[in-house]
Amino acid sequence: MKTEKATLGGGCFWCVEAVYERLPGILSVTSGYAGGQTENPTYEQIGTGKTGHAEVVQIEYDPDKISYQKIIDLFWDAHDPTTLNRQGADVGTQYRSIILTANDDEARIAKESRDRAQTKSRSPIVTEIVPLEKFYPAEDYHQDFYRENPMHPYNLAVIRPKLQKLDAKAE
Repeated sequence: MKTEKATLGGGCFWCVEAVYERLPGILSVTSGYAGGQTENPTYEQIGTGKTGHAEVVQIEYDPDKISYQKIIDLFWDAHDPTTLNRQGADVGTQYRSIILTANDDEARIAKESRDRAQTKSRSPIVTEIVPLEKFYPAEDYHQDFYRENPMHPYNLAVIRPKLQKLDAKAE
């Protein structure tokens, strides 16, 4: 089976991971860091805002079951792409909205999707669309966080309502 990867960040990687893990055609979602200059960053380093990295997820998917286009189109509804360096109470450059592309075709699809999303938004979309240089997986305790910690306060207060909102919109 041929697989492809998409790398994007929309605030806390736990939130983005929870959104995409539920979709048919998604094989895995790995929380991690990208978009900065520090080699092999740690969560503690990311939290300082000095590494240049954002919290992101790398999504491995089956392109015969879900397209890159669909993954990116969902991205705009899965977070607020109009807030610079923040999502809700999570503030800092590590929480910025970012799509990291692997090639020119992905960049084109992401930019066209952003332009369509912009027509539905009152505020300017501030999402960065940049080439992916390197993805660093986050520490093990960040992986599958929503699934592994369903009663964690952050999951109850932030992620569960986000998923319910997306489900309601899809109906």
